Amino acid sequence: MTARRAVLLIATAAFGTLAAGAITGGKVIRSHARGGASGAAAAQPAPAARHWVGTWATSPQDPDDSWARPAVFIHRTLRQIVRVSMGGDTVRVRLSNEYGSTPLVIGGARIALSAGGDSIVPGTSRPVTFGGRPAIVVSAGAPALSDPVALRVPPLADLAISLYLPDSTSATTYHPLALRTAYVSTPGDHAGDAAMPVDTTVAHWFFLTGVSVRAPADAAAIVALGNSITDGAASTLDAVARWPNFLARRLEAARTTSQLAVLNEGISGNRLLHDSAGTGALARFDRDVLRQPGVRYVVVLEGINDIGFSATAGFENEDVSADRIIAAHRQLIARAHELGLIIYGATLTSFEGADYYTPAGEAKRRAVNRWIRTSGEYDGVIDFDRVVRDPDHPTRFLPAYDSGDHLHPGDAGYRAMGEAIDLDLFVAHHD
Repeated sequence: MTARRAVLLIATAAFGTLAAGAITGGKVIRSHARGGASGAAAAQPAPAARHWVGTWATSPQDPDDSWARPAVFIHRTLRQIVRVSMGGDTVRVRLSNEYGSTPLVIGGARIALSAGGDSIVPGTSRPVTFGGRPAIVVSAGAPALSDPVALRVPPLADLAISLYLPDSTSATTYHPLALRTAYVSTPGDHAGDAAMPVDTTVAHWFFLTGVSVRAPADAAAIVALGNSITDGAASTLDAVARWPNFLARRLEAARTTSQLAVLNEGISGNRLLHDSAGTGALARFDRDVLRQPGVRYVVVLEGINDIGFSATAGFENEDVSADRIIAAHRQLIARAHELGLIIYGATLTSFEGADYYTPAGEAKRRAVNRWIRTSGEYDGVIDFDRVVRDPDHPTRFLPAYDSGDHLHPGDAGYRAMGEAIDLDLFVAHHD
């Protein structure tokens, strides 16, 4: 096994990642670093009375990124479970065959409220159609957007989305770190079954990249762009314990932010400047952020893998400086502002003790964090580093928040991150 392949296999499983804000009572105090954010928001066209807003999303990947052998489904039904953030009475589903080289045949699809496991809530199953038809052939490299479906979805509900694959189908477009159990049926079309005959379970999302709801004019989406720390690596299967999940719960509970959804576009092993596990953040920014329905805010937590990989055997030609990482962040800011979005930078968390830690890498992390905190180029700063680091050893995670690999938080750390974000960041420009 080459050094490059070995590192990428580890990355797929494990790698991750205000002006200066103070922390009071566990909260990161909001600090707007730019005066231009309100002007950017004002430049947006007035929304229609009702519009589409993403309520759940994930970033598609190519199995070749991690040398995984694509699963093959023959005459099977996939039932995949997703947790929405904002509710609505009309939904639609987005599928993707982005990394496929042959057409993807969907023989039928249904959406319902999940009753737990592979079961659905009686009376909630609805057919999902495409141009009025129950089946669709998705071209290689293309997405597919369903017709609107009348289904009342409560906030923070679990949806069961069932896809019937009648042909021999190679799962060439997927998200490996779903951290939700999905169900593969015995042979046949079981999309409409209240409880499927289950042949096996997996913990990936296949072909499914988004769910949106028709929402009021003041509704909008927050996109979390990041690596494995946003993707939730090392959190508990089926606990829905990524930091964006905790943020979504708080937004829903607060009267002033209940019309805000959170879309998780984290990829484990992701970098800003190079492809590795997943397309690099600079390259996927349009797809995963700018084109998300109803997006108004962006939170960026990227760069720790650019630093760590620079010190890893097999990546000598991809060594990057702190200046190059900062330049990449500037590009994200410029591209977001061009479309009138408000974009916040999150500081890179501690990583001493992780497999790819070096003192030189720590110096880069400090330089990048210093720029994020003090440059004023982001519209505000979310200081995750200060939330989860050990105050007695700031280059390391607080033990209570460390998953054990010294790179990723555990469930408690993700909770602390999600609960430390000042919700006023999403109120000042919301109206």
